[in-house]
Amino acid sequence: MISHNEAQFISPALRAGILAEALPYIRTFRGKRILIKYGGSAMTNDSLKRDFAQDVALLSFIGVKPIIVHGGGPQIGELLKKLGKESRFVKGLRVTDEETMDVVEMVLVAKVNKDVVSLINSYGGKAVGISGRDGRLIRAKKAMPAKLAGIDEDLGLVGEVEKINPELISSLEDRGFIPVVAPVGAGPKEKPYNINADTAAGAMAAALKAEKLLLLTDVPGVLDHEKNLISSVSEEQAEKMIKVEAISGGMIPKIKCCLAAIRGGVPKAHIIDGRVPHALLLEILTDEGIGTEIVRDKAPGL
Repeated sequence: MISHNEAQFISPALRAGILAEALPYIRTFRGKRILIKYGGSAMTNDSLKRDFAQDVALLSFIGVKPIIVHGGGPQIGELLKKLGKESRFVKGLRVTDEETMDVVEMVLVAKVNKDVVSLINSYGGKAVGISGRDGRLIRAKKAMPAKLAGIDEDLGLVGEVEKINPELISSLEDRGFIPVVAPVGAGPKEKPYNINADTAAGAMAAALKAEKLLLLTDVPGVLDHEKNLISSVSEEQAEKMIKVEAISGGMIPKIKCCLAAIRGGVPKAHIIDGRVPHALLLEILTDEGIGTEIVRDKAPGL
């Protein structure tokens, strides 16, 4: 992406060409929901945070309906460390006791969420921060560890998404607001549950009938065995890559999140490199795009 200084030397004709390239995408996505999972370096690097906020505000200005679900793992870990409490993970899932859950909710809802909202609003957006517990947006239940990670260990207050209530999101959108969601779910008797942000984003994308799901990560996308970017992956290919361990580690839950979204009716899901300046605009409003798209398999006979 060009810098501000470089932009001064772009000819008027080239500027017009850039805008013209974006036009069909603006027309396509105007009035459509795009669910964005915000995480990784894009949440910690000051320059990338500004780029993200600008992108979200611009998308809203042109009529796209962005919905943000954010993480906050490093920030949670940092506060737990200051409090003298050790973070413990089992296959990438944070073991969450009552005390840890208090910290998770404090960091995600009271700190990270408000910071994201404030930055988007500083660029003219109309963002509003909510928790998955607000309006019971994310109804949750205690996670079954064997289902999530193939283990028998109790993970405490780690939750699974049971149901998404779209009414709150619709109400905010009708008033021109950009929802920014902290992934804390409401369980039985309103008990809070720590929901993986990728999982929450995938479930919300499907329930809200989003046009796209975008996951911002710290890798270029899905890579082949020679570390080359794979630009497009079908459901069948993705499942096969997981089975033969061509995809491993932290990419597995992201792929599964994408698969859940597209099987729930989302046309396309994308894993993109949030370390690239203005990654959202590059993916949504340009011909080439960036990262890896995951698409539904074609029906037999098509």
